[in-house]
Amino acid sequence: MADERAYLLDNRQPEAGRRFDAIAELFDAWTLQHVDRLGVTAGYHCWEVGAGGPGIARALAQRVGPTGRVLASDLDINWLTTLLTDTVEVRRHDITQDPLPDEQFDLVHARLVLVHLPDRAEVLRKLVSSVRPGGWLVIEDADPALQPLACPDEFGPNEELANRVRRSFRARLAERGVDLAFGRTLPRLLRAAGLTDVAAEAYSPITSRACRELEAATVRQLRGQLVGPDLSDADLDQHLANLRDTELDVTTAPLISCWGQRPAQSR
Repeated sequence: MADERAYLLDNRQPEAGRRFDAIAELFDAWTLQHVDRLGVTAGYHCWEVGAGGPGIARALAQRVGPTGRVLASDLDINWLTTLLTDTVEVRRHDITQDPLPDEQFDLVHARLVLVHLPDRAEVLRKLVSSVRPGGWLVIEDADPALQPLACPDEFGPNEELANRVRRSFRARLAERGVDLAFGRTLPRLLRAAGLTDVAAEAYSPITSRACRELEAATVRQLRGQLVGPDLSDADLDQHLANLRDTELDVTTAPLISCWGQRPAQSR
C-alpha cells in the first residue's frame, strides 16, 4: 500500500522534469511579476522553498546580484544542480522535519508546496518565522475545487474523457491529504500568522501548449494510480493521444498567489 502521506508527484521520476518545464512556462512570469512588485533587488537574501526546477531561484539570483543570496531547497535537489554559484546555495531540506536555516530572509517563496503537506499549517508558521521583520512571505498554491475540470467547455467525448481523468487525479490527491480548497484560504492564514499588507490574486490559464504538456506528463507519471472502475488503460491511451494530436482545450487548477509582510516591530 502506498504511503498516504507521501507526495503523489514524486520529483525523482523522469516525468518530473517535463512537469517542471511546463509549470515554469505556465507560471514563472506570473510569479516573478509579484516578486518584482514587492521590490526584490540587489543585496536581498531569498529562500526558494521546495524549488522543484531551477527557474525561479535562477531569476531571483539575477535580481539580488553578487551582493545577495538565494537558498534553493527541496527534498530532491537533482533538478537544481545547475544553480550552484557564489550567489545560490542548493540544499536538500525537508521543511516538515529539518531545522530551519539559521538566518532570516527578505523574501521567502513557496509555490505548489504547502497544498501537498498534511501539516501545512505548521509549515506556514515555520516559513513566517524565517522572514525578517519588514520582509515578505509569498505563498502560491492551487485550488482545484475552485475550478475542478480539465475542460470547462465539455462539448464532446474528448473533453468528457479529460474530465474523467481529472476527477481520478483529484481523488488521488485527496487520498494523500491534499486540501483541494487550500488556495482560497491563504489570505486568512497569512493574516492569522501575523503578516500585514496581505493581498492575493488568482491565475487560471484556459488553454495552451504548456497546459497540454503538463497534463500529459502528469498522466504518464501517475498512470498506474489513475486506472480504476471508471477509467481504463485504453482510456488513458486515448487521452494522451488527444493531448498529442488534437487542440484539446485543457486547463490547470487556478493558482492563488498570496503575499504578506512581517511587521517591522514584533507583536
